[in-house]
Amino acid sequence: MKCAIHPDVETNLSCGRCGKAICPRCLVQTPVGARCQDCARLYKLPTFRVEAKHYLRAIGAGLGIALACGAAWWAIRTVISSYYLNLVIGPGTGYAIGWVISLVVNHKRSTGLAIIGGAAVVVGYVFSIFLPPGFYQTVAAPAYWLFDLLVLAIGVFIAASRLR
Repeated sequence: MKCAIHPDVETNLSCGRCGKAICPRCLVQTPVGARCQDCARLYKLPTFRVEAKHYLRAIGAGLGIALACGAAWWAIRTVISSYYLNLVIGPGTGYAIGWVISLVVNHKRSTGLAIIGGAAVVVGYVFSIFLPPGFYQTVAAPAYWLFDLLVLAIGVFIAASRLR
């Protein structure tokens, strides 16, 4: 018997559903036995089927929430001058951004969405330091750059983990 997909391969295997001859390269092992690729119906789960429209929604929502969180980050840092408060603001920003993007794309998950979420956290942070009082405070205290990078990395991780 010859394989239906690869006619040059001899085989004794057949699909458990339709009976089509299949070789070991074509075989898909399912919980109910060996199947051909057509009968196995291999496709991604709906949660992981992300289309271009979802990425566009994620970019728009990510940019909007990043600017809002960046403005809030700037306002809190301006009113309360404690760098340790960033340990709460950074992860909170990552959580908020990941949550909003997840809602906008109907709880879809992909690596691309995780990258968009992480980039939105970075945009929010950069926006917060370039508003007038925040920028010179950060430049005046370069010893806190590493601390800010740690806080930023935590925020990016939280946002990305909600979307991956």
